[in-house]
Amino acid sequence: MSTGAASPFDQPVLFQSNGCARTYVLNRAKKLNALNSEMMNSLRSQLHVWSKSDLCHMVIGTGLGRAFCAGGDVASNFSKTSKHDVVNAVPMANLLHRFELDLILSQLPKPYVAVLDGITMGGGVGLSIGAPFRIATEKTVFAMPETKIGYCPDVGASFFLSRMDGELGTYLALTSETLVGREVFELGLATHYVPSRTIPDLMARLAEYENPSFSQIDCTIEETHSERQPDEPTGKLIGAVRNALDSAFRHNSVEMILESLATLSSSPDTRVSGWAKQTLETLHMRSPTSLKVALAAIRRGVNMSLRDALQMEMGIATAYCSGASPDFCTGISAVLVDKIQERPAWSPDRIEDVPPEILDRFFSDDSSYRSQMPQLTFPDTLDNTINPMAFALPSESRIVELIRLSCKDGPVSLSALLSDMENLIKEKLGTKEKVLDVVQRRCQVVNDQETTIVAWKE
Repeated sequence: MSTGAASPFDQPVLFQSNGCARTYVLNRAKKLNALNSEMMNSLRSQLHVWSKSDLCHMVIGTGLGRAFCAGGDVASNFSKTSKHDVVNAVPMANLLHRFELDLILSQLPKPYVAVLDGITMGGGVGLSIGAPFRIATEKTVFAMPETKIGYCPDVGASFFLSRMDGELGTYLALTSETLVGREVFELGLATHYVPSRTIPDLMARLAEYENPSFSQIDCTIEETHSERQPDEPTGKLIGAVRNALDSAFRHNSVEMILESLATLSSSPDTRVSGWAKQTLETLHMRSPTSLKVALAAIRRGVNMSLRDALQMEMGIATAYCSGASPDFCTGISAVLVDKIQERPAWSPDRIEDVPPEILDRFFSDDSSYRSQMPQLTFPDTLDNTINPMAFALPSESRIVELIRLSCKDGPVSLSALLSDMENLIKEKLGTKEKVLDVVQRRCQVVNDQETTIVAWKE
């Protein structure tokens, strides 16, 4: 283990060599491994060395303690400045380096395995979300909590959240909802799910390869996959609740989302009505301006590359730090420094009072609030062919396509449908459970004596 310092274990990032693997270990456990500039600079420098090394054939990312990484260390900076000095509290250079580091990690010319064995939020998501191998455990706690502090999800969120099944990404961006354990895998934010206790042995096995292929790494992790147990709680965003979520968050205005949620709060299905009421309460706590900015970013990001999405988010960040909205300062002070439980004093205070033209401050090329936006720069050694979803569960759109193909001539038995999808199910552990959830939500299912009949329902 070497960090190039006299006391390596005191360094905020530790670097290890083990066989073909090179591992970075985030080492600020008391701060939940929150990122600061020293960590980012150290990590970027070491990644440059590993990318060119003939001895490094795999990069692994981990964190000590309860977290992989809980985000950027905004609170420490803010506590050292005036409560109205957002520019100095969130140095633009830090954001620039963080966004650049996220893209570098997502396009490393070596296989990259991110171990999300603990809290993974904000900047921690940015470090891991582009990895072709993202391992969740029962200890994983995932969130993009930016709207809680009057900001907008960044670190590529407009790219990866906009590509999630249905409107899950929109929901996560606006609500800052937390996902735990297996949910992170089942919703596609992690590519694998394994028990936490198996992580050390799994990392040792991966390091034993001389020059592992992506498929070898995938198969090795899959061998440790933990199947859902009969008594294990199901995820909260499935079935009727998931259908309600997709319906409510499909809109392109926050006002219409709120209106849909208000209607759903009167649903006769208590699961749906309870979820809708809770979601309305959650959105009421968030910054109205941030909700509008976040929704606009998600809708734009779906048609962008990761690099372009990060540059757009750099513009949004610049606008926030240049005073385009006072809510960022208000939110950091209230939530991260003073840790109040009440709703922060957002301005404007209501969604209906946020003027439509305020989005121009964050997205328009002519916005004075974006005039100081720095341009992201990257090394020319990146591999932009990396697909972060290559080893994840198949998308819902792919499953739907196969269901419709099976049902094109009329209803079929569930067993016949699963037989038609056998190859897809064999590709990835956990796929069968996702297929059954899609069937339940989007098909007409009839139990006919001993046979379950499935028909596609538009």
